[in-house]
Amino acid sequence: MKTALCKTLNLQYPLVQAPMAGVSTPELAAAVSNAGGLGSISVGASTPEQAEAMIKKTQSLTSGPINVNVFCHGAVQRNEPLEQKWIQRFAGLFSRYKAALPVELSEIYQTFHDNQRMLAVLLALRPDVVSFHFGLPSAAFIAQLKAQGIITFATATDPREAQLIAESQIDFIVAQGYEAGGHRGQFDLHDDDRQMSTFTLVQAIKKVTSTPVIAAGGIMDGAGIAAMLALGVAGVQMGTAFVLCPESAANDAYREALRSEQATNTQMISAISGRPARCLDNDFCRFSRDIAKENIPPYPLTYALGKALASAAAAKGDHGYGAQWAGQGAALIREMPAAELVNTLINEWQAI
Repeated sequence: MKTALCKTLNLQYPLVQAPMAGVSTPELAAAVSNAGGLGSISVGASTPEQAEAMIKKTQSLTSGPINVNVFCHGAVQRNEPLEQKWIQRFAGLFSRYKAALPVELSEIYQTFHDNQRMLAVLLALRPDVVSFHFGLPSAAFIAQLKAQGIITFATATDPREAQLIAESQIDFIVAQGYEAGGHRGQFDLHDDDRQMSTFTLVQAIKKVTSTPVIAAGGIMDGAGIAAMLALGVAGVQMGTAFVLCPESAANDAYREALRSEQATNTQMISAISGRPARCLDNDFCRFSRDIAKENIPPYPLTYALGKALASAAAAKGDHGYGAQWAGQGAALIREMPAAELVNTLINEWQAI
């Protein structure tokens, strides 16, 4: 089946491996692209210099198309009393792991908004696709990328966001269902999250715009691919399915959790990073389950403490405070090289 996504990017299969900052690697993305899908990396957690190196490495490993993802979160509004209360909330845990309590929270990730240096890297290296998460950059940034022949994707979690994406002349909408692992792509966290499933969201978006849709969330096998394509999507995006591939950067504890009964239970949590994200139910989820969202500092400030806590606990052999992002279908995960997984998924889909 040659969908709009396949035709636009000359893909063999309408399959996108999700960017997954911190998990996806040049090796993973290249393996997927070489197998006929669209491999992705994320530079949302990278400096422009790191992004340049990562993109060049990926391009050196494949002649196929690649997707580079950036974060478009809003500017951080600092609130010192709120931030200090948050730090003190974790004092007991840092003491337990004999680690110094952070003095302050820091903005560890740059947004793509007005980030001229990151834009310059993308314009110079011209990846086939640039995708946006947490919102949209300026019209000027989008126009410059498109002028270089770069295809653009953006994540929508409801039809309102999808309409904004379509109005911005983005080429493809990534419809992120509530069952998806990792960070929700919500534009504005002050808006109610409609928590729409991938199945429902795809259909709702197709009612309000003709921009091609890529389905994301809960898709783990060929049956899931077939179900989404039957709805008329241009492609599917799969993230959790690729985490156990040897090419991913997932650490041993994360992999072990995905192989265990933990994979049957995921939770949407904001306390790890400051933004809602679906995670394997672990110690961090249990510790923070009852914290009201208004008491959580904004992303990525909260993530600075979350990462420090995870490192402190891991140093003492406790891996329950890591950001073990996973979708609701995590129990269906399979462990094999990325190219083999792509072939398996396609064979399952085509058999159906």
